[in-house]
Amino acid sequence: MRKSGFGLVAIVGLLAGPAFSQDATPSSAAVEVSAFELPLSDFASPEAGRWFADHVLAPGPTFGPDIAKVREDYAVVDRSRIARLRALYTVSIKRTEIGGVPVQIVTPADRAPDPGRSLINLHGGGFFWGSDTGALVEAIPIAASSGMQVVTVDYRLAPEARFPAASEDVASVYASLLERYDAKSIGIYGCSAGSMLTAQSVVWFQQHELPSPGAIGLFCMGASMPGGDSVYLSQVASGGEPGNSIDWTAHPYFAGADFSDPKVVPLASPEAIAAFPPTLLISGTRDGGLSSVLATHAALNRAGVSANLHVWDGMWHSFMSDPEPEESREAYRTVGAFFRKELESDDARTGSGALETGGKR
Repeated sequence: MRKSGFGLVAIVGLLAGPAFSQDATPSSAAVEVSAFELPLSDFASPEAGRWFADHVLAPGPTFGPDIAKVREDYAVVDRSRIARLRALYTVSIKRTEIGGVPVQIVTPADRAPDPGRSLINLHGGGFFWGSDTGALVEAIPIAASSGMQVVTVDYRLAPEARFPAASEDVASVYASLLERYDAKSIGIYGCSAGSMLTAQSVVWFQQHELPSPGAIGLFCMGASMPGGDSVYLSQVASGGEPGNSIDWTAHPYFAGADFSDPKVVPLASPEAIAAFPPTLLISGTRDGGLSSVLATHAALNRAGVSANLHVWDGMWHSFMSDPEPEESREAYRTVGAFFRKELESDDARTGSGALETGGKR
């Protein structure tokens, strides 16, 4: 497998499955794809082309049974990203707890952060890794581009934890922030597994009497498990092997979970989707999560929910993790502008910084 973002492409062949059910596509509908050389898109930036050739196609961390090693291997990749991001964006970082859950609060340091709005980031990493370093990769450029504080949530991961542990952690942080901010002043976003968790959290809020956030961002994955054409095509287009053999019921985080439950697969419930807030969806044409993103966008449109879709040609899974491609920096600006537009400013209730509470989960 090849290195790509937070590694969902590296495990998607192991864990990917149908978006709605476990029924396989009829073999009569399958086609045999001939091998051919696929150049990078003519619409991709020169920076993206160089980065793709030098880094995406290069061997990187792979998923294996030693979870501690997997986490450290990806942390090494992310520490390099953090150093490069901090050279571009001036931010301050504070580690603390909110609602008994470990978090990092990232704020722009070259200006006063917006006092009336806050963002919550849910990091990627396949529900296996991404705490701390992976979260900062997603938070640093968005704090800088939005002018808002970003609270990254180090939610519980597999194999130590199972669903709904991560949703519970997000809800604890969100409920605590609601003591400081109005719901319409809070945005939530994530990439890859963090995008799935963002959608799952919205449904969790619906069913646990928490108000909907003002807006959300679903990046590199939609409100479903991976599936569709992109799972097959993306791996080949990023230098890997095709595969879509094992479904997400094999994932230890979802062991015993009901995949018809919208808290697990939000896209399974049109009613849950209809109650979503304004949503920004981001992907690339070589992203294994693209089909999930497109299906989610279509479902939101059918439900009359405001949904903004941005797909960059030639971009791979979690391309935004690296700031070198011009497409990444354009995506950061898109995210910042979206949340500034959609979130209400609630200066009357806010104080200085995020609400901090003690206690262990």
